[in-house]
Amino acid sequence: MDNSPRQKLFNACLDYINIRIDTSKQAMANAQESANAEEKSSAGDKYETGRAMMQIERDKAAQQLNESMKLKQVLDQINNTEVRQLMVSLGSVIITSSGPHFYVAISVGKIQIDGIEYIALAPQSPIGKALMGLKVNDTFMYNNKSCTIIEIS
Repeated sequence: MDNSPRQKLFNACLDYINIRIDTSKQAMANAQESANAEEKSSAGDKYETGRAMMQIERDKAAQQLNESMKLKQVLDQINNTEVRQLMVSLGSVIITSSGPHFYVAISVGKIQIDGIEYIALAPQSPIGKALMGLKVNDTFMYNNKSCTIIEIS
């Protein structure tokens, strides 16, 4: 099994998405169960209000599930077999001369791998857009300071 930082970052993002998917599915099931358990009371409005509230919760969870599934599709597009990359693209690990290192995949935030901090970000994010297509020795601005790319994998 590939034990590279790139593979570990990919696995961390995949774990993050799988947890989000499981949480959304559980929230949908709980909301549906609560709606089904609402008993008809003599005050019919209370019953209908309770069911409507549970439907709203279920719809929110369904939306979160849909968003998580879209993020999983992005991860499915990443080719982890390519070892060296000439320019930053989806799935790239970017090592910089100063400041943080980056992983272009989905927006997860900070991930610690082997004692090194990476920022997992989406290619559509502002910094992701700035990084896409750059090559080794190219510079970009991050937090008002210039960073140079020293390695892309």
